[in-house]
Formats: sequence, structure tokens, C-alpha cells
Amino acid sequence: MTNSLTYYHGTKADLGVGDLIEPAFASNYGGRKPARFVYLTATLDAATWGAELAVGEGRARIYVVEPTGAIEDDPNLTDKRFPGNPTRSYRSRSPFRVIGEVTNWVGHSPEQLGAMREHLEDLKRRGIEAIEE
Repeated sequence: MTNSLTYYHGTKADLGVGDLIEPAFASNYGGRKPARFVYLTATLDAATWGAELAVGEGRARIYVVEPTGAIEDDPNLTDKRFPGNPTRSYRSRSPFRVIGEVTNWVGHSPEQLGAMREHLEDLKRRGIEAIEE
């Protein structure tokens, strides 16, 4: 895995440069269990989904982050939905350091966002965790 990629993390948390994004906080998905991993992506589209779907009252934000430890392919996407990792989604047990913020991103259409929220709600009703750690 090369670290020459730019990595992003979408959230509603209000963070600053130098802050750490760490595991152990409530997940944004499923039963909101404490997360054992933190997630990042090398695509702005995947980070946009993360920001738009994050739980909370704050505004959706996308941060540029750097891993502080090893990262691995996110098996929730790569093994189950997108073989070959075209979303370039990764996870780590180590924190990510915020090194900047993307301020000029464009969100998905209301229709796309509504369909995704409906899909996640359907998974929840059926007792299926969107993220398995």
C-alpha cells in the first residue's frame, strides 16, 4: 500500500488540523456500536457519502487525513460489494491525523441521498449491520 495517495474522511465532526480521528467512538452505521476501526478513502465520492450519511447535527465535512499506522482494504466494501476496491476504501486500528479540509465538494442529489438512506434503513430493519468489524 502506497502512502502517495490523498486520503479523505467524511464526517459531521468539527475538527482542526492536527486533530486525530480515532477508533472507539460510536459508529455512524448499524447499531452504532463503538468502532474498532476508522475508515478513510482515496476518492472524493466515497468521502462525500461518508460526510452526508454521518450521524449528528453538525454540517457535513470532508477532511484530508494521513494514516498514523497501517491501513488495509475495507472488507465491508471490497469483499462484499466492489471486488478490486474501486472505491479505494480502507480502514485502520490506528488514528488518522487531519491535515486539511476540502471545502469545495459537491454533494449527491437529494434523490441519490434519499435512496441511500432508505437502503440503510432497510438493512437496519432487517437486522443487517452495514459495517461488520
